[in-house]
Amino acid sequence: MEMEELIERIARKLRVELGEEGFKTVNQSRTSSDATVSITPEAMAKMIDHTLLKPEATYNEVERLCAEAKEYGFASVCINPAYVRLAVRLLGESPVKVCTVIGFPLGATTYQVKAAEAKEAVASGAAEVDMVINLGALKSGFYNLVYQDIKAVVEAASCQALTKVIIETCFLNTEEKIEACLLAKFAGADFVKTSTGFGKAGATTEDVALMRQVVGAGLGVKASGGIRDLTAALAMIKAGANRIGASAGVNIIQELTEQLANGNNGLKSN
Repeated sequence: MEMEELIERIARKLRVELGEEGFKTVNQSRTSSDATVSITPEAMAKMIDHTLLKPEATYNEVERLCAEAKEYGFASVCINPAYVRLAVRLLGESPVKVCTVIGFPLGATTYQVKAAEAKEAVASGAAEVDMVINLGALKSGFYNLVYQDIKAVVEAASCQALTKVIIETCFLNTEEKIEACLLAKFAGADFVKTSTGFGKAGATTEDVALMRQVVGAGLGVKASGGIRDLTAALAMIKAGANRIGASAGVNIIQELTEQLANGNNGLKSN
């Protein structure tokens, strides 16, 4: 079966499950999905969420993360909810956004808890929230529950913050990845995201390309998990990602800067 036919078949199945509500949801994404860009260090930095999500992260490490984000001009810092207020204070009037995670890393809390977590994060100054879906519900075929789970966080963000939906691709088969992306789209999310970085594997170019095909140009696609160098980052952008989640953002920018300084001016994402 051709991929377009498979996506349409799954969309019809979800229409039956969700009724018209899900298909009347028009996503007004505030992102660009154009992966055809000339990659300069400045352009690359604006595509990177500079990430620190390890449970043992210290306040000093968060301070260093924010200082690096301001220095290099990253899109955001992505930190655990306990550090949102600190990051907001440290970033001040900087254009760098504060991103945090919801239901992280398992996605197994209730949608009410995720909504409350998102609401508090936004009230504390988070401009982006990356939520983990209820993977067990998706794999059980409880599509209404997954849809409700995502929509609760989208509504809690109240148009004040971007919502990225982590589908944790390493635990899903192709049909489940398509289902997850469509449910995120129907629920009004702004991005779909590959991974938490805590699963058994991270982002792959194949998954990024599939996610881009499913959501089209209206949503962002964030690749995260295992992206540690410039080659990997460029491959994800070429596959369709317009945001990269990485703890190695500084190394990626330094590698790109060095290559350009050595006369490699032909770096492009495709």
